[in-house]
Amino acid sequence: MNPIIRTENLTHTYSVGTPFERTAIVGVDFAAHPGEFVGIIGHTGSGKSTLMQHLNGLLTPTSGRVLFQGEDIHQSKALTRSVRFQVGLVFQYPEYQLFEESVYKDIAFGPKNMGLSKSEIDQRVREAAALVGLGAAHLEKSPFVLSGGQKRRAAIAGVMAMKPKVLILDEPTAGLDPRGRTEILDNIRTFHRETGATVILVTHSMEEIARTVDRIAVMSDGKVAMTGTRGEIFAQGDALEQMGLDLPEITRVALRLRAMGIDLPGDIFTVEQAVQALLAYKREVAGC
Repeated sequence: MNPIIRTENLTHTYSVGTPFERTAIVGVDFAAHPGEFVGIIGHTGSGKSTLMQHLNGLLTPTSGRVLFQGEDIHQSKALTRSVRFQVGLVFQYPEYQLFEESVYKDIAFGPKNMGLSKSEIDQRVREAAALVGLGAAHLEKSPFVLSGGQKRRAAIAGVMAMKPKVLILDEPTAGLDPRGRTEILDNIRTFHRETGATVILVTHSMEEIARTVDRIAVMSDGKVAMTGTRGEIFAQGDALEQMGLDLPEITRVALRLRAMGIDLPGDIFTVEQAVQALLAYKREVAGC
């Protein structure tokens, strides 16, 4: 299966020719396939956000290419504009971009700019609101009277309403409490499951990555340092640590228990997996 979106030898340098010149990403080859849920992790300044802003054409490469469905997204202004509707990007703290007088109008902003009919816009607004857990009563409210978590969901719904083939989320749970983080991740998983879209989740939280994605790309110093399944990535704990990252806490606990002689699987990434493995181990020991 061909990637739906990919980069070829992508490099981006900010403020070229000035004293502030800085290369943020270098020679990045990245790909995501149709329907895939990909996580991107990396330390602060590793180039995650710069890469994401290239994927829907907000930034133009210094060198290299970005291809969506096999076409260079910068081959024409018309294609770049089209891609921005098909590759939706949710920035960090997207609630700060809410500006309309009602939640309904904010969610409708993207579909309206796509030139859709009034009935199609209405359908998309209500479907997207439902995906993020906002009811009809919320739609008529000003976005500025919502709670912080509700504002975040409204902002994400505005991108979902465009029905992008690729949805990119840059630290979508930043600043939220544990309950809010869980709700947002559940909303994203629901969108992925019900639409079949490709989802790319950028986060610094190893726990979020462990619970959510199919495949992980690790960025370090402006490059993709490694890619693989959760098991393949988390098996390289020493390398992750050298890049300023760490294993999920529950994985560290499970590895410690294995070192103590408790026969647990080596691919435990979530609390739920740990509970099931410990219960199975208890039954096995009791049956001896």
